Amino acid sequence: MTATPLRERYDSAQLHAGPAPVEPVKITASPFRWPDHRTLPRRPWVWGRWLLRSTVSAIVAPGGVGKSSFVASMLLSLASGRREILGKTVWAGPKRVWYWNLEDGLDELEMQLVAASMFHRVDAGACGGRIFLDSGPEGAELRIAVEDRDGYRIAVPIVEALVTELLERQIDVLIVDPFVSSHGVAENDNGAIDAVVKTWASIAKRAGCSIVLVHHTKKLGGEKATAEASRGAVSLIAAARVTLVFNRMDREEAQRFGIVEDKERRRLFTVQDDKANRAPAEDAEWFRLASQDVDNSTGEDDPFGYEGDSVGVVTRWSPPDAFEGITVDHLRRVQAAVDAGEFKAHHSASDWVGIAVAGALGLDASDKGDRARILKMVGVWEANGALRVEERKDHNRQMKKFMVVGKAADDVSATPTASVALQGVAPSQASATLHPPPFRGGGVAVAPAGKDQMSQNRYVKGNPALGVDDGDPAVAAFERGEK
Repeated sequence: MTATPLRERYDSAQLHAGPAPVEPVKITASPFRWPDHRTLPRRPWVWGRWLLRSTVSAIVAPGGVGKSSFVASMLLSLASGRREILGKTVWAGPKRVWYWNLEDGLDELEMQLVAASMFHRVDAGACGGRIFLDSGPEGAELRIAVEDRDGYRIAVPIVEALVTELLERQIDVLIVDPFVSSHGVAENDNGAIDAVVKTWASIAKRAGCSIVLVHHTKKLGGEKATAEASRGAVSLIAAARVTLVFNRMDREEAQRFGIVEDKERRRLFTVQDDKANRAPAEDAEWFRLASQDVDNSTGEDDPFGYEGDSVGVVTRWSPPDAFEGITVDHLRRVQAAVDAGEFKAHHSASDWVGIAVAGALGLDASDKGDRARILKMVGVWEANGALRVEERKDHNRQMKKFMVVGKAADDVSATPTASVALQGVAPSQASATLHPPPFRGGGVAVAPAGKDQMSQNRYVKGNPALGVDDGDPAVAAFERGEK
């Protein structure tokens, strides 16, 4: 019998054997366990409603707004536990924070922190050795991913070493600035950036800390910054739990708030979570870039001048309240002035009703700041019915809109809330400022109601500490509404 060639026997065996058996895969749906609501774990917030433990947050800002100065004040707030620095509660006490800046030298970083500590009156004792600082240009490089001809890969040894240090130091918040320098992959590659951000998220989860990735926007061309305006792939924004967006005050907002000087306008900016509902300008969280002399001059022989270096420091700011100091008696004066003449409703008219308001309240309708304030007051009084628009013919027999007296001042509040204004109901007649914010920006102070003529009295308030306890019901309400 002729022997079957080896190849034929192999092929025959394969044919009869068929494919290797595959283990069956079973997928099982998990029933909802209906836990007791009282046993559900609290979300582990770290700083206000912006930083959450075991997650990644992103900061997105154009250049020159003040994000580096903001981070310095943020570090002090976290390390000292002081809420009043930037208005954010440091939950469960002071935190251990690590700022890893991959762009600036150590001298500049130290100067920013020292300036912020001088401005906010936070010393080393208050921070208790809870701040850690590293600089990329000083040799502390950080790259958790690299890319070569074979594609990108995660630098596992770096990741493991970082997690180990975070755990050993018990770091609560790690801030990496800028994000683009923390990896070596193409920033427009969504797949690669997604892998990098998810690696950062896994680091946050394993170390039980909050990680903040600071990122730049692309060129905006005069438009407002949004989360979608971040540079490169959108994977960072998609994976971040919170995305904080910085925007400088624009000219329209400045006019609305009576900010006349462009220099001052450029110092003011908002920070908002762009993943939540963005608040209108009046309700946004505003901050101001102040200046602090760090007093580092050596004296008259200093080659750089007698004065020390001036460093930007961020503090809280609130838009001026158009109704600060306004009472129902002031509204009576306005109604009397309007009733005594004929005034147009539109602000471009030469006989605009704002002129009557200015005369009654001692303001200047030609001044930009006063004009913005008057426009706000007239708008509210029209909304709550204290003033109303009446269309009729003027002396030239042309139909025009005039502003006339509506409900008597005794029947409406001088400063209703928006919801009350729409309903035409007065919650109170005695109080002119029903909801005073904790502090103000620049504005106009109104003289006491008892004076015959209210004087122009301009002032710019600072940003004093709130001086309130987190157990205070007002603070609790503020935090519940905080994004």
